[in-house]
Amino acid sequence: MRYSDDIIEEVRMKNDIVDVVSQYVKLNRRGNTYFGLCPFHNEKTPSFSVTPSKQMYYCFGCGAGGNVYNFVMEYENYTFGEALQHLADRAGVQLPKIEYSREAREKAEKRATLLEINKLAASYFYYQLRRENGSQAYAYLINRGVSEDTIKKFGLGYSDKYSDDLYKFLKSKNYSDDLLRESGLFNVDERHGMYDKFWNRVIFPIMDVNNRVIGFGGRVMGDGKPKYLNSPETKIFDKSRNLYGLNIARTTRKNYLILCEGYMDVISMHQAGFTNAVASLGTALTSGHASLLKRYTQEVLLLYDSDDAGVRAALRAIPILREAGITSRVVSLKPHKDPDEFIKALGGEEFEKRLERAMDSFMFRIHMAQKEFTMEEPQGQNRFFERCAQMLLELSDELERNLYIEAIVKDYRGYGISVEDLRKRVNTLALKGTPAEQRVQPKTTGAQPKKRDSASEKAQKLMLTWLVTYPGIFDTVVRYIQPSDFVVPLYRQVAEMLYQQHEEGDVNPARLMNAFIDSEEQREVSSLFNATIHLETPEEQNRAFSDAVLRIRDESLKEKNKTLDPADMKGLQELVKAKKDLEDLRRKRQQLHISFE
Repeated sequence: MRYSDDIIEEVRMKNDIVDVVSQYVKLNRRGNTYFGLCPFHNEKTPSFSVTPSKQMYYCFGCGAGGNVYNFVMEYENYTFGEALQHLADRAGVQLPKIEYSREAREKAEKRATLLEINKLAASYFYYQLRRENGSQAYAYLINRGVSEDTIKKFGLGYSDKYSDDLYKFLKSKNYSDDLLRESGLFNVDERHGMYDKFWNRVIFPIMDVNNRVIGFGGRVMGDGKPKYLNSPETKIFDKSRNLYGLNIARTTRKNYLILCEGYMDVISMHQAGFTNAVASLGTALTSGHASLLKRYTQEVLLLYDSDDAGVRAALRAIPILREAGITSRVVSLKPHKDPDEFIKALGGEEFEKRLERAMDSFMFRIHMAQKEFTMEEPQGQNRFFERCAQMLLELSDELERNLYIEAIVKDYRGYGISVEDLRKRVNTLALKGTPAEQRVQPKTTGAQPKKRDSASEKAQKLMLTWLVTYPGIFDTVVRYIQPSDFVVPLYRQVAEMLYQQHEEGDVNPARLMNAFIDSEEQREVSSLFNATIHLETPEEQNRAFSDAVLRIRDESLKEKNKTLDPADMKGLQELVKAKKDLEDLRRKRQQLHISFE
């Protein structure tokens, strides 16, 4: 069971879309519409629009669009129910208690119980660190310079040497083996039965952005393997969509986040005052991580270990961040290996200076590429600048490309290359085409190539846009076009809903969007209300309107002709009459007079 349409609409109407979107995106007014940089894909020229009269947003670049619910769901990665609760709280609307289906209730209850189990486990580990059996782990943390306050802040703990310690504790709380198995805290085999996954390890509780314990990391005491062990994927823990320390870092006043490798890196930096540090959870950076980061920042400083593995990790992360619309810079800690070692050796002030001197990520890639070539030889130099040209072709923005050409020439001026030389090499490659395997151009999130609309589809989209933008034309349109004339099924469904709203006296596209849950449908429906055509004079408006009416009617008749049963004489007669009426209308198209006001 879902909330009533009246409640959903009440919450939507009490959350003005301009006010809500403005909390996330800087908007500038142009006429009756607001524009800003799209938060869902990387762009330098604003194509993201918010229209107060429609109470809808739409990006002309990537196609993202919808009402205030769709925006919050997309931006915060919320379900519809979570978005509804968030907006209800924002507007001060008390939602009625709702009866869930048995399946939905059981799913929610299981998730809540798993969170409860993890919270109890975190408390148990924290308690064990203070006991005599946890003295080795406690000494390890103190020797690493971790303070009591930091231990408490991050909830650090210890798992005992006994491999059934936690299991016995949680069984005493009457949890079933099935639930404990799903928690990810235990292993099961025929010989040992169920036993603790984490034992004899310093424990790092992993929390989501709402400070709920969703998983654990453990560092072994002694020489056991693996050195670090993480919780497996569970119903509450997806390591590709969570970041260690983000629950604290999200509240930072800095305008960037620092992305590093491990738990101790984050802890060391937070203790030194750099509370905007986060780390991926034992895995390479993913697009899910990047989307999560995008919610809280526009820039990320990459601070991986200074060894070869760290360099490779940074090179993998740069295009993923760029694809999500995040600018990045790379911090060098040499000669020290990681943040913990650097801060202990040189202190927070020097660390701050390294952050300030972080290298632009594109130039970092250039400098790393240079190491592949013998720069003492002309042949090596030529191949290096060929590689530079290939990398520059990844940049679709001409100004950005020109700025990097100048930056490369400046850094490598000792090799006698000029701006003109490098620009010519780039242009030559562009003309002959760079081999596909050498192009690494990031894709733009949400801006996937789409098939071109047919003339018929364009006409149907334009008509739906006009109907919601200029509801006054409805009385004219209904004389010539009915919802059944829209031959694309989704367009017909939307037309039926709009015509129904018109009959009820309230054409409201934002309310109509409440009926669509699937994200692709939401994008498509939003595009139906944002079709554009440049029309300046009343004559151009009338011509465009009459063209659209005639094309929609023509396509509708063609579709009916395809599906007509040859034995249906009455249907055939109606079709012949409809075709004759269309030809008459085509000859008298001046009757199709409209006023877009």
